[in-house]
Amino acid sequence: MSGFTLSVLDQSSVASGRSPGEAIRETLALAKHCDALGFRRYWCAEHHNSASHAGAAPEVLMAAIAATTSRIRVGSAGVMLPHYSSLKVAEQFRVLEAIAPGRIDLGVGRAPGSDGRTAFALNPNANQAADRFPAQVMELLGWHGEGLPENHPFRSIIAQPAVETRPEMWILGSSDYGAQVAGYFALPYCFAHFFSDGGGSEQAIAVYRESFQPKPDMPARLAAPHPALGVYCLVADTETEARRLFRSRELWRLKRDRGLFLPLPSVEEAEEYRYSDLELTRLERMREVAMVGAPEQVKAKLEALSAAHGGVAEFAVITHCHDAQARRRSYTLLAEVFGLREGGVAMAAE
Repeated sequence: MSGFTLSVLDQSSVASGRSPGEAIRETLALAKHCDALGFRRYWCAEHHNSASHAGAAPEVLMAAIAATTSRIRVGSAGVMLPHYSSLKVAEQFRVLEAIAPGRIDLGVGRAPGSDGRTAFALNPNANQAADRFPAQVMELLGWHGEGLPENHPFRSIIAQPAVETRPEMWILGSSDYGAQVAGYFALPYCFAHFFSDGGGSEQAIAVYRESFQPKPDMPARLAAPHPALGVYCLVADTETEARRLFRSRELWRLKRDRGLFLPLPSVEEAEEYRYSDLELTRLERMREVAMVGAPEQVKAKLEALSAAHGGVAEFAVITHCHDAQARRRSYTLLAEVFGLREGGVAMAAE
């Protein structure tokens, strides 16, 4: 059975030969495309000081997407909370709710989404800021309707604008820490499977389920765990074509793992690159686990991945592809093979 929903995660990746501005505009176009296809959510990532990704301000991108789509939920994946004031984030997302009432997701993470120096440029108190992550989550929940504790120094402050709806809050992460925070607050949790081809994902999802503490007196919290995985997928009409397109991602990953955050190379650049024996070995391992292929192949891999995680509830699919049209085609084929219904729900298998 296909017991999960499908969403989209977009890093606004910069492609070799195209500008960061073009990457942002490709995000806006892809969001409208995925809205029409029936995906559940469209999430924008946050990265700083990176030649690889143009999405430095997800809340700004979200505003543009929310204003130009009609159905899909629009969210952050995520706002890197230690960089910012909780009140500022709360007010940004109240504005977003005013733009698209009932369609906004507030995904937050603790990682810097950048290098250490950039983290200090964003917040001079970067050394201590990450330790306040659980407190900031509590503050956001408070300013979005639950209220702050009696002894909180900012209890009397009201986040503006005063709107009737509130964002759906998510915890994002790539370690057990985020899983524990999500479980403690009874919030949905998404593990960044694509960071390391799934390393640690099964354990993190298990920790999330084990640490989940329902809070029946707080209606906005979950009654049961809702785990999700951010996964890389690339679908083409044939496996051969999908594998060819994947070469861009392969070379980019090799560079990234060496600390080089560069624009996504073209397939031609990847084919011309001279790989060392060690790099070829790493490519073989990467290809073995990649969610890449023809529609039915990728469908089977996602269903197996869901089962391996105890029936994960949702996938946020990232498709890092140099060819913008091929990326759109990948999401189209994914929607078709799963028979997406309203809200991104995958049609149950026969």
